[in-house]
Amino acid sequence: QMADPFLYNTGERSGYGCLGHEVQVEHINAYVCRPSFFTDKAVIVIHDIFGWQFPDIRYIVDLIAGHGYITICPDFFKGKDPWKTTDHWHDFADWMKEHDPVKVDREADVVLKYLKEQCGAKKIGIVGFSWGGMAVHHLMLRNPQLDAGVSLYGRIIRDSEERYNLLNPTFFIFGEKDHTISHDQITLLEEKLKQYCKVAYKIKVYPGQVHGFAQLKPEDMKPDDKPYIEEARKDMIDWIKMFI
Repeated sequence: QMADPFLYNTGERSGYGCLGHEVQVEHINAYVCRPSFFTDKAVIVIHDIFGWQFPDIRYIVDLIAGHGYITICPDFFKGKDPWKTTDHWHDFADWMKEHDPVKVDREADVVLKYLKEQCGAKKIGIVGFSWGGMAVHHLMLRNPQLDAGVSLYGRIIRDSEERYNLLNPTFFIFGEKDHTISHDQITLLEEKLKQYCKVAYKIKVYPGQVHGFAQLKPEDMKPDDKPYIEEARKDMIDWIKMFI
C-alpha cells in the first residue's frame, strides 16, 4: 500500500497565466520559456505525477527562465494521462507501471538534441520534482550531457551500488515531514554517496516540509512554510548557477 503522494488538494490549485509557450519536439509536446536575452544555458524541468500542463510546474519553468535559462518542461508521459485528483490511490501502483520514471532516456536525448541544435544550448541542467526527482536521479547516473541536476523529493529506489555513481554534480532536496520518504532512506543515500560518488553532491532536508512543498505558487503557500519554500528554490537555482 503506497501512501498518498500529496496531502494538498490539487483540484483546488489556482490557475496560472504562463509566460512561455508550447512546442512540439519530435514525438514530444513541451512547454518552453526563454529569458528576454540570448543565452546558451538551458534547464530541463521534469514534472511530477500531475504532468507537464500542471500550473505549478509551469510556474517553476517560468521562475527558472527568469534567472536566465532557456527552460523546457517536456511531456515525459508521452501523451499518456497524468495522475488526476479523481483517480483512486489503490490504482496508483498500476498507474506507475505505465509511467516508469526510469524509462525517460529516449525523451531526454530528444530534448537535449533540440536544446543543442535548435536553441544553441552549450550547458544544460536538469531539475525534477517527485516522479521527476526519481527521473533526475536516474538520468544523472546515465547521461553525461547533463551538466548538473537537482532532484526534489524523488523516492529513493533500487538500492544497488551503481545507483550512487553520479556522472555530474547533483543536489537532493527533501522535506522533513515527507511521508513518502523515510529518514533512513535519506541517511542511506548520504552514506552511499559518500562511498561511491566521485562528483560534487549535496543533500538538504527542509524543516517541517511535506511532499511537494517546493512547487507551490506564492498564493498557495502557508506563511509558516513560505521561508522554507523560498530557501529551497534559491538553493536549487544556486546549485544550477554554480555549474551552468
